[in-house]
Amino acid sequence: MNIYNSSIYMNDLKTVQESLIGISEIEGKSILVTGATGLIGSAIVDLLLYANVSKEANIKIYACGRNEEKMRSRFLHHFDLENFNFIKYDACDELDIKFSVDYVIHCASNANPIQYMIQPVETMMSNFYGMNQLLHYSKKNKIKRVLYVSSSEIYGESLDSRPLSEDSYGSINLLNPRSSYAIGKQSTETLCASFHHEYGIDIVIARPGHIYGPTASTQDNRVSSMFAHSAANGRDIIMKSLGKQMRSYCYSLDCASAILALLVKGESCEAYNISNSNSIITIKEMAALLADFGSVDLKFEIPTEMEAARYNPMDNSSLNSDKIEGIGWRGLFNAETGLKHTVEILRQGQYNTN
Repeated sequence: MNIYNSSIYMNDLKTVQESLIGISEIEGKSILVTGATGLIGSAIVDLLLYANVSKEANIKIYACGRNEEKMRSRFLHHFDLENFNFIKYDACDELDIKFSVDYVIHCASNANPIQYMIQPVETMMSNFYGMNQLLHYSKKNKIKRVLYVSSSEIYGESLDSRPLSEDSYGSINLLNPRSSYAIGKQSTETLCASFHHEYGIDIVIARPGHIYGPTASTQDNRVSSMFAHSAANGRDIIMKSLGKQMRSYCYSLDCASAILALLVKGESCEAYNISNSNSIITIKEMAALLADFGSVDLKFEIPTEMEAARYNPMDNSSLNSDKIEGIGWRGLFNAETGLKHTVEILRQGQYNTN
């Protein structure tokens, strides 16, 4: 798939670029992005690449990932540009970066719900150990700011049906291997706060809600990604639950713009929800929209034991966005527009292969 062959995606990049907060403050700077081929990381890199072209921002991008071929395939002709640099990186391995940068954005994490159950150890380590390595690197090299991409799963299960604010902590079953993701993210946030307190590291934490968009790979098995690819390919969407859980959905380019806004405008050692207040809907409502845009049927099946075990246990993971909106950020794509664009972009990227 060539996402850059989609006129809709390129126009969305332009639209988001025109509203970016503080982009001038990172012009001429160097930014290391881990997880650069992932749903969020690749959207961040695309916005930085677009800024280099449209604004001559001269941002030096260090895109970190485990697979050079995958990175080259995702970023195509950008891969050989002077300001784009591939860095081989695995969050579970010892960090071996011999140069310094101005900013670090840590997106790398196991975001595969199936793997949470199959590899809970690696799931925790890719968060805690990976961030620990980057924090020591940042301390040694006096990095200007580090941004950690956490998750709304840190809030755990709550009886509150209102959108969760940044201090709305619920309960998490510590002895459930599925909690390896939530606890890994939670403990890593505390590690970040500890490095700030003890060593003065300037760090800000982003807590994205449920992010979706055309930047999700075909291997991404989060339900919004699987459903979007099914809709784009004309396959019926199969739900394995009633889908009554409330979620904060956010288009991947909106999420990327929020992260770049926090990189320059967020308060040090503060956490911010990333949520579009116009996109708080149930899983079923999300699936129904995708089915409609893909002209496919929405069907229901009973989940297997393994499928049920991997599900996010939170009935409500809707997020309050007041804090991030306080720095001037707003999501530009509501659920209807973002989900519609996702299906159309995936189709354009598949069929326009020149």
